[in-house]
Amino acid sequence: MGLTPLTVGFSIMKKAPVNKIIPFSNVDGPGNRTSIFFQGCPFNCLFCHNPETIHMCQNCGVCVEKCPVGALSVDAQGQVQWDSSRCVQCDTCIKLCPHDASPKIRWMTVEDVMGEIRRSAPYITGITTSGGECTLQNEFLIDLFTQVQALGKTCLIDSNGSFDFEADPRVLSVSQGVMLDVKAVETQWSDTLISYPRERVLKNLDYLLSVGKLYEVRTIIFPGRGRDNEATVRYVAEHIGDKCFYKIIRYRPYGVRERYQKILGEFETEADYAEGFARLARDLGASKAYVV
Repeated sequence: MGLTPLTVGFSIMKKAPVNKIIPFSNVDGPGNRTSIFFQGCPFNCLFCHNPETIHMCQNCGVCVEKCPVGALSVDAQGQVQWDSSRCVQCDTCIKLCPHDASPKIRWMTVEDVMGEIRRSAPYITGITTSGGECTLQNEFLIDLFTQVQALGKTCLIDSNGSFDFEADPRVLSVSQGVMLDVKAVETQWSDTLISYPRERVLKNLDYLLSVGKLYEVRTIIFPGRGRDNEATVRYVAEHIGDKCFYKIIRYRPYGVRERYQKILGEFETEADYAEGFARLARDLGASKAYVV
């Protein structure tokens, strides 16, 4: 899944699939930030809270007749079209989508995105790009971050670690850092949890630390997975020390696909249980570990 280049005069205008833009967020990095969520992800995490960002719309049309306000239609080419002016954001379409996708995608240019950022610019510290997995749109991010930094704003990347930052460090050169998910380090648990090899993620952990671009690591603590939780927390804490924040996240089933709630649990992780792992991380030197 890459960019769609459109020839405009003698230039190439890049477009990327944007799932949504949140103008003001205080949970996606320091300060008040505009958060941009791109569509598409190479992972299929069992605990994903926004699985509608994983795949692109398959144009199956299942959602069209179920839309309560007629905001969806099928055009002459068989493509599902979304009328944002009629949409009431009830999310009926994404709840019944059989493909973990969304018809509510905007293919936007960098200038389209910048137009929305500029409206928020006087009130934000910077932007955070997320998804899905935003680094699937690496070339787009490079152009976007260059323009955002020209406004005097910071740029953070929220990543699952699937992109090889060492092989192509260009996007890091125009960003302040990465908020990296380290979901699991034990091979069997990682394979079950994310359906993606963990080696790239762990390589990125070391590389981002070495170049001073690791802003934060996040790990979800699951109920009933004491050994797996501990292995991940130990690994991360011993690697990062006090060099970055370590966010210990309580598993919450809300938004998780029902079939996977039966595997991971139908109740959220207890606060005291998660705090125990944060204490472990701090004892191991990760002084900036905290629970959310």
